[in-house]
Amino acid sequence: MNLETRIFIAGAETQLGCALRERLLRDGYRNLVGLPPEEPDLTHPDPVESFFKDARPEIVFLVAGASAGIGANQRRPAELMLNNLLVTAHVLDSSRRHHVSKLLYLGSSCAYPKHAPQPMNVESLLSGPLEPTSQAYATAKIAGWQLCEAMRRQYGVSFLTAIPANPFGPFDDFGAESGHVVPALMRRMHDAKEAGAESLTIWGTGAALREFIYVHDLADACLFLMRHYDGATPINIGAGREHSIAEVARRIATVVGYRGRLVFDASRPDGMPRKSLDAGPLRDLGWQATTPFQTALEETYAWFLAHIITEDAPHVRAPVSIPLSHSAG
Repeated sequence: MNLETRIFIAGAETQLGCALRERLLRDGYRNLVGLPPEEPDLTHPDPVESFFKDARPEIVFLVAGASAGIGANQRRPAELMLNNLLVTAHVLDSSRRHHVSKLLYLGSSCAYPKHAPQPMNVESLLSGPLEPTSQAYATAKIAGWQLCEAMRRQYGVSFLTAIPANPFGPFDDFGAESGHVVPALMRRMHDAKEAGAESLTIWGTGAALREFIYVHDLADACLFLMRHYDGATPINIGAGREHSIAEVARRIATVVGYRGRLVFDASRPDGMPRKSLDAGPLRDLGWQATTPFQTALEETYAWFLAHIITEDAPHVRAPVSIPLSHSAG
């Protein structure tokens, strides 16, 4: 990569897409093609093909594909799965046929088996059943990784797969129902504080363990991999720390300033009991996350406060809203 390389962020309106855009522009990369509103509809093959033919991107970060929290995964599994399958197939196919030099595909830690040994190593992929609450979405992400690998074998293309821990931070979906753990809890606690609620109910026992990564650290890792990695084996991107959901909730309550009682509803699903990534191979290459978890939470809440759209807004999104049926983060 050099500062004149034509770079396409497929999913530039997603959380990671926005963070990547910021990072690349800050580093002096000015030849970013397909930025909104010029990004094609990735769920349809013709606009994707036309875009690649005209823009001729050399480097592609494939971070598109709808995602959501545990509730939406249970209510809309077909929509999530279909969106990811369509987006990934169209971008990978056009990238291959138009001779993209290098592509980085972002998978998901949901692709690991529910009871994979912890921290999860890529050797565990495809070794057991998936977590049922996210099985459809996870299957689509596995298909993306497998298609990258198949295209490497058949066509000799440089398509990489990275599997990140749960990202959070600016540009996130802060929907109380649609967001992932950190942004959803942050929004709900903010609303509870504003309403003077004495208690807040949280799904699950609070005992489930998760590894999170600040989105700006994740963007930095993606750029690092594009510069320094070219292996066929998927590589984990983790922060090296895990937290229980109960601990995360207490930390967010402190950051938000919510003083009410936190009630954990054990009748609701926890999801995977533990989800932590073995990021040793990435550390061996010379990269590790640098933002402390507490600092990341504080910066996330500050961003949230600065980007509340209206008092009636159900949640805060990236600068341009992304409907679930299109490319979402």
